[in-house]
Amino acid sequence: MTERSEGTGKHSIVGHEADEGGLMTDPVSQGVPADAMARLAELRPGTPGSLFTSDLSVNEFLLVREAGFRPLGLVLGSSIYHVGIQVGRWSKNMELDQLSGAMYHARELAMTRMEAEADQLGADGIVGVRLRVEFRDFGSDIAEFIAIGTAVKADDTSQNWRNNKNQPFTSDLNGQDFWTLIQAGYAPLGMVMGTCVYHVAHRRLGSVLGSMGQNVEIPEFTQALYDARELAMSRMQAEGQALHAEGIVGVYLDQFHHQWGGHTMEFFAIGTAVRPLRADHVIAKPQMVLGLDR
Repeated sequence: MTERSEGTGKHSIVGHEADEGGLMTDPVSQGVPADAMARLAELRPGTPGSLFTSDLSVNEFLLVREAGFRPLGLVLGSSIYHVGIQVGRWSKNMELDQLSGAMYHARELAMTRMEAEADQLGADGIVGVRLRVEFRDFGSDIAEFIAIGTAVKADDTSQNWRNNKNQPFTSDLNGQDFWTLIQAGYAPLGMVMGTCVYHVAHRRLGSVLGSMGQNVEIPEFTQALYDARELAMSRMQAEGQALHAEGIVGVYLDQFHHQWGGHTMEFFAIGTAVRPLRADHVIAKPQMVLGLDR
């Protein structure tokens, strides 16, 4: 993941906090609590009798193992964040850059802490990552940003699975898609995202009356939603370029009103940046399977 500078309205790419060698800094200094460090220490990956935890389904777990990776443990990151106030002009389409920066930074904190936990386990990557935003009862502008996934390590130690920043890869692909990606000769680099909090202008009375009872496009609304999605998409693409990715797969676009009312919404784009492992990208032909389910 990358970080967005707050309050500028411009998208700047900077890496996670890391030392000069590209390794993650101390997890505790990044906000990972002592209880989490104790839980990770109890997993003891790679030692006899070690235990792993995972939120993968049985099918996903087996396919991840078939792809050559073993789960190490469930890792998560959390940030409870106060999202400030920024008011848009009544009749103007505009990005609310302070809110965009807040939403970006809060997710970044959660992702960085999740990655720090995975790094502590010696993981090569994190699969099945889920990002959630949940507004809490502490206050109308306070939300918890949560990132959770399963840290994994490759059986083949001759291949470097970490990204160009020497961080564990992250992917929101499910186990089936992850297996297919590896079989096709690609590797995930990291989850990339773009966000844009946008104020959609209110229509003037004359415009409302002029289109009343007619089937007609509302250009100002069309342009607002178009611009907001394009900003989110371009920022996601910039993160992919920063990881030197060949492409981004599994992209989905979403929008949230959160607590801001009907004319202010967040547009969010997220996907998994990938790189090729080999020149050929051929997988076995699909076969028909007759299920025995009722």
